[in-house]
Amino acid sequence: MANTPPTVLTFAATDPSSGAGVQADIMALASIGCYPLSVITGITVQDTVGVESVMPLDADWINDQARTILEDVSVSAFKLGLLGSVENVAIIAEIVADYPDVPLIIDPILTSGRGDELSNEEMQAAMCELLFPQATLITPNSLEARRLAYYDEGDEVKHSSLEECALRLLEMGTEYVMITGTHERSIDVVNSLYGMQLSNMPGLIKDYHWERLPGSYHGSGCTLTSAITACLAHGLSIEEAVHEAQEFTWQTLRHSFRPGMGQFIPDRFFWARETEEQEKASELQH
Repeated sequence: MANTPPTVLTFAATDPSSGAGVQADIMALASIGCYPLSVITGITVQDTVGVESVMPLDADWINDQARTILEDVSVSAFKLGLLGSVENVAIIAEIVADYPDVPLIIDPILTSGRGDELSNEEMQAAMCELLFPQATLITPNSLEARRLAYYDEGDEVKHSSLEECALRLLEMGTEYVMITGTHERSIDVVNSLYGMQLSNMPGLIKDYHWERLPGSYHGSGCTLTSAITACLAHGLSIEEAVHEAQEFTWQTLRHSFRPGMGQFIPDRFFWARETEEQEKASELQH
């Protein structure tokens, strides 16, 4: 139907705080005008401070959830977050392989913002070997990029530049890599997009510089990757989607709030609240 918005299917675990996970995906996708579909990969016990535990769902449940909705609804893009187990990685790789023309965007979550481990070495190997070769874009932060690029070589992680890591990740088969720089000791946050250059050689396409905001944020990575996926679902090119999604994410962080005792939460509907404030100000002036 003409009025149907682009649909995006996200595979992610729950987050009771709604800072990250499937709840964050749904809010970001909806805010950018997509219709979010969701497959639950696990259930977490967490708050705005950190993750206490994760219970992955059985891979058969992942398969049934996804296959059922995909037989009913045509999707414009896939977004992957926390997957929970090696078995889940394997079954999701089988599912998305049946839809090679649908963009696949992966946020390879290895730890929580506090540093809680969420992905073991076997899961990292499975992502690199089964999912990355199918990916349109992966969006690791700098710490994740170093671990994933050398998942099978250990000590090399400490001595590698981010460009070297990006090139190794591209060699795994993903079309594009965007490494986010929030964990680096730079004045600005520098996010770097890598892929095939105009010279037809893999390398840096563009660095994006953003003002580093104060505070610690829960779900910024989920927001960014979901926003990129939403923009791609609307038909933007990779470079257009990456730029627009970063602008959206930066604004969600600038308008963030702190509902609990831990990290700040990105406001994915900042634009709606800005409109409300403008309307109230206009009413007071009249």
